[in-house]
This record gives sequence, structure tokens and C-alpha cells, in this order.
Amino acid sequence: MSATQPDRTTVLSAIELATRAPSVHNTQPWRWQLGDHTVHLYADWDRQVRATDPDGRDLVVSCGAALHHLRVALRASGWHTTVHRVPNPAYPAHLASIEVRRHAPTDDDVLLSGTILRRRSDRRPLSSWPVPSSHIDRMIAAAAKAGALLVPVSDPVTRAKLIAAIAEAARQQESDRDYALEIASWSGRGPFAIDGVLAASSPAKASTHSRIPMRTFPGGTLPAYLGDDGADEATVLLALATAGDDTISQLRAGEAASAALLAATELGLATCPLSQALEVADTRQAVATDVLEDAAMPQLLIRVGWAPTTASRLPSSPRRPLADVVSELGSDERNGHH
Repeated sequence: MSATQPDRTTVLSAIELATRAPSVHNTQPWRWQLGDHTVHLYADWDRQVRATDPDGRDLVVSCGAALHHLRVALRASGWHTTVHRVPNPAYPAHLASIEVRRHAPTDDDVLLSGTILRRRSDRRPLSSWPVPSSHIDRMIAAAAKAGALLVPVSDPVTRAKLIAAIAEAARQQESDRDYALEIASWSGRGPFAIDGVLAASSPAKASTHSRIPMRTFPGGTLPAYLGDDGADEATVLLALATAGDDTISQLRAGEAASAALLAATELGLATCPLSQALEVADTRQAVATDVLEDAAMPQLLIRVGWAPTTASRLPSSPRRPLADVVSELGSDERNGHH
């Protein structure tokens, strides 16, 4: 390691943590290229799930989450990052160019990096313990620092409209044959998979928690909690939004989602990103109007609460090997265009 640049091992270790970011159907739709003094993030459009995410917005949000994970990992290793988002508008697949410089990591930097490996998308029921408002405020502040608005949906009427939008999107998607085939192809994965949704992380049957329909991943084997008595859940729903809806806005939304999810994980909360209502044009517009009063564009929903004490630890989701997602700058021209 030089005084001004991290060595290759440090960068690869940070990218390995970055690939732990959540992504739609765990498709991991990113590619990284290493320059002499920079790291570059590309969208991998070959991994777009077109029936689920026809406009590619989920894909860009997923890449934004990986970008934030990378910055957290590098900061904990002693490197501050400067990001140039969509540096060449003529080449939109090139989402970010990242420069690094020396930084003295704080204890908080190291602690936040440690949450990356602990975060899970928990699709199970949550407990009846209320989430302190200070915890939600911390998530909101983390998202704001990353460039997006995180809005708690607490008003009962607004929450009911949001849940209705989630249910309607699920109904529309589940009646689409292409969607059914696509989600089946990414679901029910075994322990040696490198992508997709593990059977062991998916409930064994369709489930609705706090009246919120959860996306059904076929082939799930995750059992209900031991001792689950059906008590009312104290689930908080939050809408993550941006002022614009261009690629940079979607990328920042992913960064903010990562920031909020890691903040929640650090506090011991269980979280699950919910994108289904925003993948269907009319239900996304309904969320923009009914929840955000058309003042911002919704990019992701987040469900958060406390896992019951009986909850077992979820397995770590599979990840593609670094060799599949990292190359030297200029050596790979497969980062196609949208």
C-alpha cells in the first residue's frame, strides 16, 4: 500500500463487501473495473429482470446500494472516496467513477462496515415491540446524508393506501406469465448457489404481515417462527424518495437505501426492502400521489421492526465470485448499454 493509493488486496476486499449489497432478486447486476487510481462501477444490463423491472430502475437502485457499501468498506480501511456519478452521459452503463485518498478511520467507520455482513432481508413476521422514533430518525438522517428522502408512512389512511398499492402491484405481476417464469427462475436456490433468492431465506408459503403482502418467492422452505402467537406486529413502513427520477437520482436512492439499512442493522432492527409496488407504473404513481403528495418520486419501500426473540439467524445470501464481477479497466467491453 502506498501513501496515496490502497493496494489491490484492500480494494478487492472492499469490493467483496460492496457485493453484499441487496439487489432485486439478488441478481447482483453490477460490474467493477480497476484503474491505476480509480474504481469504476458499471450496470450489468445482462442481469436485468425485465418482467419485474422493465425500465431498469431496480437495477440502478441495486447498484447504488453496492456503491454505498463500497464507500463504507473503504472508509473503514482508511480511504475516503470521491464519487463522480454517471461521468459520461453518452455511456450510461458507467454509473460511477470512484477516487480515493487517505483518511483516518473512526470507530464509527469500523462499526458501520461490520454491519454489512450482518444485514439480511428478513421476510418473516416482526414482533409487537414498537420501534423508537429515535431509531427511525437515525435512518432518516442516514438516508438524507446519502442524498434521498426517507418518509415514515404512519398516518393510518395513507398507510392503508400504500398497502393497497403493494397488493395491487402483486396482483398485476402475479397474473403475468413472464413474471411468474422469471421469479421462479431466480427463487428456491440451494446452499451452493451464487445468486438468486435462497429457499432457506424465503417463507414456505405466501405471507402477509401487518396486512402487507410480501413478495412470494417460489420454492421457499423458511418455517414460521417457533412460538409465533400471531401478535400484532409493530412494523414501520418507510418510503424512500428522490426529487428527480433520472439515473443519478436512482443511483443516489440506492446509496440512501444502503445507508438506512445499515443504520437499522447497527441498531439491531430487522429490515426488508420492498420494491414491488414501484415496479408497476400505475401503483408507483399511486404511491407518489397518495404517500408523497407528488412532491417526490418513490424509489423503494422499507419495512422495519424488531425480530421476535425466537427468530433464528437467516443464512447469508449467495454471492457471485469476485472473478465474475471485477476486471481491469479497459480489459472488458461487455458492460453494454441500456
